[in-house]
Amino acid sequence: MDLQLKDKRVLVTGSSGGIGQAIAVALAREGARVAVQYRSSEDGARETLSQIGENTDTLLLQGDVSDADTVVEWFEKIDEAWGGIDILINNAGIDGERQEVADSIIEEWEKVLSINLMGAYYTIRQALKRMLLQQSGVVLNVTSVHEQIPWAGQSAYCASKAGLSMLTKSIALEVSDKNIRALCLAPGAIKTATNENVWSDDEKLAALKTKIPLNRIGKVEEIANQAVSLVSETTSSYVTGATVFADGGMVAYPSFEKGG
Repeated sequence: MDLQLKDKRVLVTGSSGGIGQAIAVALAREGARVAVQYRSSEDGARETLSQIGENTDTLLLQGDVSDADTVVEWFEKIDEAWGGIDILINNAGIDGERQEVADSIIEEWEKVLSINLMGAYYTIRQALKRMLLQQSGVVLNVTSVHEQIPWAGQSAYCASKAGLSMLTKSIALEVSDKNIRALCLAPGAIKTATNENVWSDDEKLAALKTKIPLNRIGKVEEIANQAVSLVSETTSSYVTGATVFADGGMVAYPSFEKGG
């Protein structure tokens, strides 16, 4: 099946490891041109480029997504290299420190929102300026099951992902008549270096599985394949303003599997 991604110009934020890295590699395999963005892990970003291979047109962009001026510079570099952008994938994000609201540190709470929500806003704003001129494009924002499921001690993370979901729906309406789609991909528990403390601990892993009807955590490749499908006009041209959950069933209330 031709996914119509050959030579598409794509920016994947937070693509120096984990889900972002897998998405960047999967898109490159479909023939897309990929801009790999990272904040601090240059080694990870170069590993992404290594997995992509030398035969793909790539860019390497460094900086903090929560800095609006830096984001402008990224898009200027994309303009110079490729003359615009076709697909934006916002994957950069952090969980933040676990803290209950009453005792929370304001600066830590704001940091999560500045990266997860404001950072996505900055990139979306720049991408849409270009997509509107060409009357085409796709914005895919990676949220989380926690755009819907509350998480005690992680209120900033939940608020940022729920906010990003609603931002996505709003811009989908704004650009629906311009041949531009905007949607979210919400992963559940995915095996990455970030949550190694959970999946490497048998007791913690067993407890986590009780929340997942498929009784396993996901792989980054599964999220990457879903992302590729969602940005493809072949498979998802009629999908916009929605969140697609790739979570093994976490949002299906597994505690109600047996009885009420």
